[in-house]
Amino acid sequence: MAGKLAKQLRRAAKPRVRDEDVFLNIPYDARFENLLLAYIAGICAFGFTPGATLEIPFGQRRLDRILSLILQSRYSIHDLSRVQLDPNAPRTPRFNMPFELGLTVALERSEHHNHSWIVCETMRHRIKKSLSDLDGTDAYIHGGTVAGVFRELGNAFVGSRRQPSVTEMSQIYRLLRVHFQSVLKKAGAKDAFNARVFKELCVRASKAAGELTG
Repeated sequence: MAGKLAKQLRRAAKPRVRDEDVFLNIPYDARFENLLLAYIAGICAFGFTPGATLEIPFGQRRLDRILSLILQSRYSIHDLSRVQLDPNAPRTPRFNMPFELGLTVALERSEHHNHSWIVCETMRHRIKKSLSDLDGTDAYIHGGTVAGVFRELGNAFVGSRRQPSVTEMSQIYRLLRVHFQSVLKKAGAKDAFNARVFKELCVRASKAAGELTG
């Protein structure tokens, strides 16, 4: 298995790194919808472009595309706040988020040295139990709130050129909320975890950010 993964890492086309791209590794469930919109609003407010695995086109090998997304991104945000068992049968924990974090760390240590990644959580100190291998890495604790996401993005990107206020990020978030149902209807989707919906939300957030922050 390790040899197979190593071959996939080597085979993955190494795209040009885009300094404005942020790989967003989050859980895809209805309860996370508000935080997804908050991440999109906040990331775009800083002048960056979010990217996520839900954009992977049909027919494209998923793991290869995940690797390409990470390799082309200057930054990545890994939200590990969904470590509990999924209530739907069969009841299982979610491994996609820590798995993609592991891929990111491996790439950062091997061939993507300029990549910067952060870990976000809802509960303070829980990561010491859920992923003790990251002991010594400070997680950004958003507390499961929109305001918390904005606060922690501000802490994570404190050195970026554009420095939007929490008020500006909130304005973009509210705009996404206002247009959310029309975006869903246009895409024929039931939730935000849809490639067309995600792309449309990012476009709207980027446009609003440009108007607000210049």
